[in-house]
Amino acid sequence: MGGVTSSMAAKFAFFPPNPPSYKLITDEMTGLLLLSPFPHRENVEILKLPTRKGTEIVAMYIRHPMATSTLLYSHGNAADLGQMYELFIELSIHLRVNLMGYDYSGYGQSSGKNTYADIEAAYKCLEESYGTKQEDIILYGQSVGSGPTLDLAARLPQLRAVVLHSPILSGLRVMYPVKRTYWFDIYKNIDKIPLVHCPVLIIHSSGRGTSDEVVDWSHGKQLWELCKEKYEPLWLKGGNHCDLEHYPEYIRHLKKFISTVEKSPSQRYSSRKSTDQYEPSRKSTDVYEVSRKSTDRREKPRHSTDRAEKLKTQGSHTDKLEKLRLQSNHAEKLEKLRMSFEQMERSRRSVDCHEKSRKSIDHQLERARKSVDRLDRIRTGMYNFMLGLFFFGYCSFGIFVLY
Repeated sequence: MGGVTSSMAAKFAFFPPNPPSYKLITDEMTGLLLLSPFPHRENVEILKLPTRKGTEIVAMYIRHPMATSTLLYSHGNAADLGQMYELFIELSIHLRVNLMGYDYSGYGQSSGKNTYADIEAAYKCLEESYGTKQEDIILYGQSVGSGPTLDLAARLPQLRAVVLHSPILSGLRVMYPVKRTYWFDIYKNIDKIPLVHCPVLIIHSSGRGTSDEVVDWSHGKQLWELCKEKYEPLWLKGGNHCDLEHYPEYIRHLKKFISTVEKSPSQRYSSRKSTDQYEPSRKSTDVYEVSRKSTDRREKPRHSTDRAEKLKTQGSHTDKLEKLRLQSNHAEKLEKLRMSFEQMERSRRSVDCHEKSRKSIDHQLERARKSVDRLDRIRTGMYNFMLGLFFFGYCSFGIFVLY
């Protein structure tokens, strides 16, 4: 099952133009290789590169006189160098980069069957034939080209940057929504992108249900989420799998990205924080500042005046601060006094309240005492009255008995 699925994935991945869109010829006068039917250009070299598999691939190298970066471009699954020729020329001009493109094994006039060996041969040529350093190389992978691009990028820790154009998560995931990686899958980009340590730009048609019916937008989105050093992605609305380079936003965003990564890491981070703190674009004019030393010598006596002025300013600032400090202390003292008075007033009111309460209680007790005294007098009067009545009755009864 694994071999069958891998074979299906490989058949999906590779659709080389048949017949090839170009022929490889040798100029009789110069001995140079040429791509027919394209005219010879002074800044374009056509090469045949040996791979570690013992095969040969065809590549083209475009020089730009102002370049500080080199783009190693791995094209899509249904194109060859003849179809990419004009685009490569335009990218080199607009982005101001050297550019190397190559045909995979089995494409154009390249032989063999191993795309990993193909991109390694192109990278080796940049290093050995053109003296290109790893930190000056930007790997660019379009569609199926994202496979060899990420495989190489995961093994080169000092790359300048990576661009993924309509990339795939893996060959199998384009056909089936599998949740894990199988050993027989091809181009396991989902597992390799976390190993890339340089800035990564991802370009893809945006949103679900777009006209990119080959590779869904979710592939680009998930790869971007897995990047270690993310760069603002370019999601192009309405684009399909093979026409994103025709949108104006494509070249603008790509130029901005390359301009950013061409700065050193420290420059990139400082420019993100504040463009006022660092101006790398002034390097060319900074060279001319050296010739101003004589003028600087004449301006040295002004340093003492400037220093005195600074000291004076600092002194006035110190006086102002001292005044503010004294005012603050005075305000704190007034606040403490106000709080003390308020506390005394609250205490006095509390005492008055207790005094009033005490007087009220004494008054009530006095009234109660007087009431008790009145009751005692009434009770004594009643007792005397009853005693008098008893005595009078007793006397009357005695008289009655006697008589």
